[in-house]
Amino acid sequence: MSAITVRAARDDELDAIIKLWHETSRVTYHFIPIEAGRPLADRARYFRNNIAKACDLYVAHRDGELLGFLAMEGDFIDRLYVRPTLQRQGAGRALLAHAQVLSPQRLRLYTHQENHPARAFYEKFGFRAVKFSVSPPPESVPDVEYWWEPTSAAGHPS
Repeated sequence: MSAITVRAARDDELDAIIKLWHETSRVTYHFIPIEAGRPLADRARYFRNNIAKACDLYVAHRDGELLGFLAMEGDFIDRLYVRPTLQRQGAGRALLAHAQVLSPQRLRLYTHQENHPARAFYEKFGFRAVKFSVSPPPESVPDVEYWWEPTSAAGHPS
């Protein structure tokens, strides 16, 4: 098995990224009823009109297989997703290390309070919770804002 590589996403990968996001969201967000029934077409429309237009997209690959993706807007990690069947194999770590190279002074992100695996992942790499609140509608579920700064980092993914 070869190493995981992270690079800027190509336009021809957008459909695969959206499909990965859709499949991962359905598994991850079992605690958000609106997410369970969201059709792929709705998710694709949102991704193309919002995320892809506002964020820089990066992909993690190994042996030609799309493992996960990162969507960033400045120092803000808007999305970091790894295919559920491929988690805990280094793709998330590689994407996070790439984000730290892109924004070495600070990273910010939100995740849901009930998303315990994501929270443990970010905390493992030195992110600290700075604010607990509720996500905007239509979700309206408890979330948490995390920050990473190199001086406060307990861990580093690289």
